[in-house]
Amino acid sequence: MSQVNKIVLAYSGGLDTSVILKWLKETYNCPVVAFCADIGQGAEVAEVADKARATGADEVFVEDFKEDFVRDFVFPILRANAIYESSYLLGTSIARPLIAKAQVDAARKTGADAVSHGATGKGNDQVRFELTYQALAPDLHIIAPWREWNMQGREDLVAYAKAHGIPVPVTAAKPYSMDRNLLHLSFEGGILEDPWAEPPADMFVLTKSPEAAPDKPQYVEIDFEGGDPVAVDGENLSPARLLARLNAIGGEHGIGRVDLVENRYVGLKSRGVYETPGGTILRAAHLAVESITLDREVMHLRDSLIPRYAELVYYGYWFAPERYALQSLMDEAQKPVTGTARLKLYKGNVTVAGRQSPNSLYRPDLATFEAGGAYRQADATGFIRLNALRLKIRAQLKEK
Repeated sequence: MSQVNKIVLAYSGGLDTSVILKWLKETYNCPVVAFCADIGQGAEVAEVADKARATGADEVFVEDFKEDFVRDFVFPILRANAIYESSYLLGTSIARPLIAKAQVDAARKTGADAVSHGATGKGNDQVRFELTYQALAPDLHIIAPWREWNMQGREDLVAYAKAHGIPVPVTAAKPYSMDRNLLHLSFEGGILEDPWAEPPADMFVLTKSPEAAPDKPQYVEIDFEGGDPVAVDGENLSPARLLARLNAIGGEHGIGRVDLVENRYVGLKSRGVYETPGGTILRAAHLAVESITLDREVMHLRDSLIPRYAELVYYGYWFAPERYALQSLMDEAQKPVTGTARLKLYKGNVTVAGRQSPNSLYRPDLATFEAGGAYRQADATGFIRLNALRLKIRAQLKEK
């Protein structure tokens, strides 16, 4: 083991990081700082400090980053309409760079020379944490217990926890792991590792099942300024409060459940189940306002880059120069995206019911199918003829 003087651990209070905290103390024989960033995990945050101290943490920091998370991490990916493999709204992916950055800041404050995380050697999170560490603080030593110790899986961790008097949060009633923040709640592992098995109905936390959702649709209006949502139903809200409001509204109507098998960066396929009610509503609203405010070529160029941008976020390159460059383009394109989207929420579905903007490029006098208007239909003849010229020449060549 490398010689380190103090370690800052990204601590959640769950099985993995609780075991890791005790293991770091025993293995490295130095002070360990338990650091928890509150980004909307819910009630579990209140117990983190006591759990950490009971498990042997020398210092504990629990800091509120909910507004930072939504404003500086969630909203930028919303402006880019980022979605990974057509389904995943990046709820876990976008949380890791914030946690890792805050962890680095905590290391600087406490004089620590090492950072540690609880990500396994099979997953994406190890990459996301460590790319951030090295982008922001290459001098810090990185400790990845899952790649160092001889424990192979959850059963070994449970046995270690029981042997050291550490409470075990994983139970037979909930044989899967959960990760929550303001953007989403994810479920992985355990019974979900069978991609043929339907998730149990009682597993979901943020959303009602569509079958149990209200029989009457609800309409919601969301205002945007420069690509960022600023108000719900006319009420201006801070970023975190706005997302929390939409989570509650969307959850009531069964919005945002996703069950997918995704491709991890390390090469494995993984089955994940997600609840992203507010994020699902925001993406639909954002697309609606964009549809009347973005220039066609700007939109098409931006859309061609979404898969690459989403991939960078998913893989963990938030603090990489290519992500900054792409973000600049995304944000430049968002300057005219100001307006309001009206959505209808009904039994798991989000339907656009209206959109308006002071920057609207939609011209009824040009688009109308009625007589008159400023558009001269005869102009299309030459347009079609010139665009068909290469096709006509190719066809003539074939005839020869």
